[in-house]
Amino acid sequence: MDQHVTDSIVYIGVDDKSIDLFESQYAVPNGISYNSYVILDEKTAVMDTVDARGTAGWLDNLTAALDGRPLDYLVVLHMEPDHSGSLKILADKYPDMKIVGNAKTFTMMQQFFALDLTDRMVTVKEGDTLSLGAHTLQFVMAPMVHWPEAMVAYEQKEKILFAADAFGKFGALDTEEPWDDEARRYYINIVGKYGLQVQALLKKAAALDIAMICPLHGPILKENLPHYIEKYNIWSSYTPEEEGVLIACASIHGHTMQAAKKMAEILEAKGARQVKVLDLARDDMALAVSEAFRYDRLLLAAASYNADVFPCMETFLLHLRGKNYQKRAVGLLENGTWAPSAGKCMKEILSKMKDIRLCQQMVTVKSAYKDADLPAMEALAEELLSK
Repeated sequence: MDQHVTDSIVYIGVDDKSIDLFESQYAVPNGISYNSYVILDEKTAVMDTVDARGTAGWLDNLTAALDGRPLDYLVVLHMEPDHSGSLKILADKYPDMKIVGNAKTFTMMQQFFALDLTDRMVTVKEGDTLSLGAHTLQFVMAPMVHWPEAMVAYEQKEKILFAADAFGKFGALDTEEPWDDEARRYYINIVGKYGLQVQALLKKAAALDIAMICPLHGPILKENLPHYIEKYNIWSSYTPEEEGVLIACASIHGHTMQAAKKMAEILEAKGARQVKVLDLARDDMALAVSEAFRYDRLLLAAASYNADVFPCMETFLLHLRGKNYQKRAVGLLENGTWAPSAGKCMKEILSKMKDIRLCQQMVTVKSAYKDADLPAMEALAEELLSK
């Protein structure tokens, strides 16, 4: 990518294509970017550091951008290690550099690093500004998006929102792929629990004249900003993004999957706009979670296991609960050879979620679905598709 965001702002981040699991849990087959920016004015300021995995390349980029100039400020928008991992190295390299953060930022900083902050802290709060010359940073607190110290910075001259972890996505910057899918998977799994807090940030951002969004992961957003803001509004309000049914299946020997695929045929025949079947034992769990939020209806198909439910289904439901899954219709299909238990276990977890319309009709398959099961499957499909 062109390293110049504008004439005075340079991108100095790095791509990481060697990482297998982001945050040790999310598959990133196309890697991840650790974004960082430097503002060159009468005073110079770096906007966040990068993960320790990318320190060397990032320091090279910074040195080239500064071209011999001193570094006056490091602005820390987010203390998570994928953004603060190079902080101490930078602080040691530039001992005269001031560090800008809020009160919670510095509490966390001292927990992560043995760093003498005497005479180096510039503590900011909501609405405070920092003048660099022609450029002025205005700070907006964004607590629990998605850590309590998180904040964003609005550069008033060029109308740029440095958005911390908001508006990010998985994937290295040289990856050509639609923004929506990997941004959705990123948002739902990492920030999804904090929809109320994201809504609060969006309201604050609506008062700003934003021409560009510079996130800490993923591409810089310069065009069609209403599209990205609309997606964040949908995701953070837990509103279904599309009409459709996700069939999430937890099958042991394949019979439950056969029943799930039959349910897909029935749903499509009854007019379902979109039907997607995912295998919870094999497909990416983070994708399954984000797709559940994408559609307005969910069908859970699971085998019974040890008088409980097959573990990958339990994991899936606990992920949904942890991300505040709500405002959806849910249907259940259980399978069991002698004592079906999956349905009861799934209901128990669903009962702890709010605003879920659980279908009264539940399909119970004994070992493998048969023609005798079709009337119940038809009835479940009709109820799931009803308004």
